[in-house]
Amino acid sequence: MILAVAGLTQVQGQQADSLSARGPAPADAYGIRLGADLSRLLITGLNEDYQGFELVGDYRISEKFYLAAELGNESRRVNELLDNENDVNIQSLYDITSRGSYLKAGLDYNTYTNWYGMNNQIIVGARAAFSSFRTDLDSYSYFNSNRYWNPDGFQPGPDAPVELDGLSAAWIELLLGVKAELFANIYMGASVRLGMLVSRTESDRMPHLWIPGFNRVTDGSSFGVGFNYTISYFLPLYRKARENPTQDD
Repeated sequence: MILAVAGLTQVQGQQADSLSARGPAPADAYGIRLGADLSRLLITGLNEDYQGFELVGDYRISEKFYLAAELGNESRRVNELLDNENDVNIQSLYDITSRGSYLKAGLDYNTYTNWYGMNNQIIVGARAAFSSFRTDLDSYSYFNSNRYWNPDGFQPGPDAPVELDGLSAAWIELLLGVKAELFANIYMGASVRLGMLVSRTESDRMPHLWIPGFNRVTDGSSFGVGFNYTISYFLPLYRKARENPTQDD
């Protein structure tokens, strides 16, 4: 009996030594990641008809899921020219500028399995988005369908600009993206997005042509596409043991 107890004690001691040699269970950092969209800043510098910025952030809530959001402001001038033959008597059909803010919020799911100590991501995600904006109608032309007998079928509208405010739009957005750690806690990311409008508040003067955060609105379609290219900083708040420790192999 005494020998059996001694043997059990020896086995337990060997197991404890083995666990101690392996070190603590693998744990991942959890916290907030904040950054900005570089693509909008670049386009602002290269395109005089566009101004915009976007702040991005996410918060890790589990091993694979992240709460995520984007907050931005954009202004875009859209000038549609009539495609006259041989570029003679070119006329502007409309010249508008839309400007406003938007908010997107939702979830990201990381499909990539990291080695211990890594936090890279291949993301699929979804967002609910809302934009509030106004459109300045600087100039426009009236359309006359009888172009054969009336070559000047587009008649210029009033010279005074018209401000259409109180506009809004809501949409859902699906995305596919990546985030990779370049240096300690510094991440570069990119994503492509497909949005579908679910509601909009329009002026009776004209439909939406461009929506901040959504991009160009195509006639007869509720879909739009977009992208971003981000740099962000991860602020770790605490560590949590992995649900599947074998991922450190």
